[in-house]
Amino acid sequence: MYIETQEQLRELYAPAKGRSKDKQLDALEKHSINFIEHSPFLAISTYGKPGALDCSPRGGKPGFIKILNDTCLLIPDAKGNNRLDSLLNIIETGSIGCLFLIPGVDETLRVNGTARISTSKEHLALFSDEANPPKTCIEITITEVFLHCAKALMRSKLWSAETRIERSSFPTIGLMINEQLAVEETPENQEEMVMRYLNDL
Repeated sequence: MYIETQEQLRELYAPAKGRSKDKQLDALEKHSINFIEHSPFLAISTYGKPGALDCSPRGGKPGFIKILNDTCLLIPDAKGNNRLDSLLNIIETGSIGCLFLIPGVDETLRVNGTARISTSKEHLALFSDEANPPKTCIEITITEVFLHCAKALMRSKLWSAETRIERSSFPTIGLMINEQLAVEETPENQEEMVMRYLNDL
């Protein structure tokens, strides 16, 4: 059996109430600004008109996301693999969702809105001190912002040393992709990959 209507869903889940319902804001304030300024990592989700979906990580030093005002953010499009999944979706629909994380903090911050791809000199100048300055940045006009409770990260013990695995016990990305694509060449090892990436951040 599958849930197919909102009515069926609400038979299982009571409506949100209290702070869970009221916490949704339409602009940044001091706590959401402080959260973004301390965050070195976020995931952005987008979708395209044909139904193309994407969730992509973005990272940098705390403060790498620029806050222009209480309803506008800039995310630098750092050098990557040129798939451009997120950017292509933004061109198609302009819809975006963001989830901000801070290492050691179990709460997260959710931001939703509309996005545009900017090549403005004024915008790009904000990231000119990067080793590889971005060619574009994502300008987000915020429609929703709210804090998300700690339960998911508490359940996962995401920041706990006891949940970490030894990297050497897990396949390298080169090995995994080679096997996925049935490529027989010897992949680079983890140390080689890390050094290559460090020289290209």
